Amino acid sequence: MISVCGIAIATLAMVCTLSIFNGFTKLVSDSFSVIDPTLQISPAKGKVFDPSDPNIQKIKQLPEIDIISETIEEHALVRYGERQDPVLIKGVSDNFKKMADINRITINGVFALKEGDVDYCVAGVGLAMNLGLRADNITPLEIYSPKRDVKIQMANPSGAFTQVYAYPSGIFSLNQAKYDEQMLIVSLSLARQLFRYDKEVTSLDIKLKDDASADQVEKKIQDILGDSFIVKNRFEQQADSFRMVNIEKWVTFLILAFILIIAVFNVVGSLSMLIVDKHDDIKILQNMGANNKLISRIFLIEGWLISMTGAITGLILGLTLCLLQEHFGLLKLGQTPGTFVVDAYPVSVLASDILFIFVTVSLIGFLIVLYPVNTLKKKLNTYS
Repeated sequence: MISVCGIAIATLAMVCTLSIFNGFTKLVSDSFSVIDPTLQISPAKGKVFDPSDPNIQKIKQLPEIDIISETIEEHALVRYGERQDPVLIKGVSDNFKKMADINRITINGVFALKEGDVDYCVAGVGLAMNLGLRADNITPLEIYSPKRDVKIQMANPSGAFTQVYAYPSGIFSLNQAKYDEQMLIVSLSLARQLFRYDKEVTSLDIKLKDDASADQVEKKIQDILGDSFIVKNRFEQQADSFRMVNIEKWVTFLILAFILIIAVFNVVGSLSMLIVDKHDDIKILQNMGANNKLISRIFLIEGWLISMTGAITGLILGLTLCLLQEHFGLLKLGQTPGTFVVDAYPVSVLASDILFIFVTVSLIGFLIVLYPVNTLKKKLNTYS
């Protein structure tokens, strides 16, 4: 029972740990998915491309595509009163409102980018705090960007910058520093004016129909565009963030696997003591005609039963604990509700992880049991 409990606790820890990391991955994915497109097309070389390219026009005709939004993303400098801050300008077309969940991310004001000849902007909540910006301010933001292919004249250095104005209309929040502290959303026409583009874009953001497979459409688009363009899904667009979470997940799994190996060594001790305790029984079996192979198999199956019982018990307890955490939030992230994005540790159980854990525990248990059984084989000849 001690050996079974040791394996069960190690298995339970694996299930809970991997499920919590999956929960954080899903939480990050849900946060990004509000503003990140299902698929994104960008140039393989350079920053911008012409969306009137014949291959791009073929993409727009695909039946799986619901909405395509043109986007320009570039860095610029924003000045508001006496404060200034470097920002990431995101110029979007009108279809962006249909693609992103605007009502969910806008926490102050309204999401408006252009009305008539007046340009508006929507700032991240962190950027708004740094600039002292509110949605009801009537003073426009000054946005500066260096002119491309223009030499700086020391007599008039300000002539090397393009300057535009945009009135604040709203503030958004995604609970992600990359967006909240750096991003300023403007209309596509204002972004083109600021960065001196005619009809170029830095990316095409694609929203698929509900019944479309993102992986299949991604492959289809990549085949049409060839090597001149890069097609990315949501995970590939945020590869650094997801890679970091996955590395932490599997490093933690390896640490727990080492703990599991230590726990499984209890089986070695249990079998060794069992072999000593059953010395007389082994002699009786030999006298009744049992060969060494049969006797060794008895103790081998005994060790496997200990390992399997611990593994199955640990899986059941781990799944139960994850289910309770998911529905009742037993383990909190902090003492004060609302301090974090979620109040309790997020949990997401994947069948592939459960299968992988079961195979790992079974394999380790199988290999560890071989040692005392092989030792028994060498001693059996002395029993006869």
